[in-house]
Amino acid sequence: MKKTLFTLSFLACTFFVAAQEETKDEGPKDGWTRAGNISFLFNQSAFNAEWLGGGTSNIAGNFSLSYDFNYRKGSLAWDNKILADYGLTKLKDQEFLRKTNDRFEFNSLVGKQIKESNWYYSFVLNFRTQFAPGYEFGQEDIIDTNTGNVIGQRETRTEITHIFSPAYLQTGPGLLWKKSDNLKVNIAPATARFVFVDGDFTDPNNPENRLDANNAYFGVDANESFRFEFGAFVNAYAKFDIMKNVSMENILNLYSNYLEDPQNVDIDYTANVVMTINKYLSANIAFQAIYDDNAIGAFQIREVFGLGVNYGF
Repeated sequence: MKKTLFTLSFLACTFFVAAQEETKDEGPKDGWTRAGNISFLFNQSAFNAEWLGGGTSNIAGNFSLSYDFNYRKGSLAWDNKILADYGLTKLKDQEFLRKTNDRFEFNSLVGKQIKESNWYYSFVLNFRTQFAPGYEFGQEDIIDTNTGNVIGQRETRTEITHIFSPAYLQTGPGLLWKKSDNLKVNIAPATARFVFVDGDFTDPNNPENRLDANNAYFGVDANESFRFEFGAFVNAYAKFDIMKNVSMENILNLYSNYLEDPQNVDIDYTANVVMTINKYLSANIAFQAIYDDNAIGAFQIREVFGLGVNYGF
């Protein structure tokens, strides 16, 4: 609990700093505004047989897409954002490729401005899943069929997730505070959330089911394919310049389920730092921290750093 409070305090400070940076406001304009960025990060290391310092040759690539399409008409604001990431790495002497990143997320937020303020009545929709199967890797012995002796080991993998398993859908009314497209916070105190999974993973008769000690998979009970939750959802977004040619984007999602353990707040925080070299090249840092006690009772941490090829549109 102390770690959770510390993390929330840290994230709150981050958005406070962003608010201080957001000083220029030319006022909203009617119509559509669109902006996006595609990037590809590449990492590679190689060592010959005589290299004494240790190391494993590897190659990795990560594709990322961020696209915003927002609409404004008088007091009506409609903001949409698509986030897509996929990355693979290959280590020498490993049989299988490993994923370094896999996410698809769509956010849609409709707001009706309250008089001439920064507050809006709002309705939010959030959907997220992944593109490709996720695996748990292990080792198994290779047995000589003639002697019955162990002559080596081979790598194994077991599928534990795939597209739409899990998938999360959240929707509900709330209040939006919006300073600009780069600084906004939405509070939805009555949000319905659905967790969808493949029924094969929750089938007790399936020897490859992924049911945990609580007889559930991502919180979905045995023999079920979805879980319904009702709670509070907070989404915050802040993008600002740290210095010239260095920008930072922060995305924070918080969810508390009123129906079960409301004190266990689900946290999903992503930070993207882009250090622009020129129009097409940049150094990118992506950091993500997830806490969901229905998946695992600990923080999931992801960090990616590399030289990126970017295209803005």
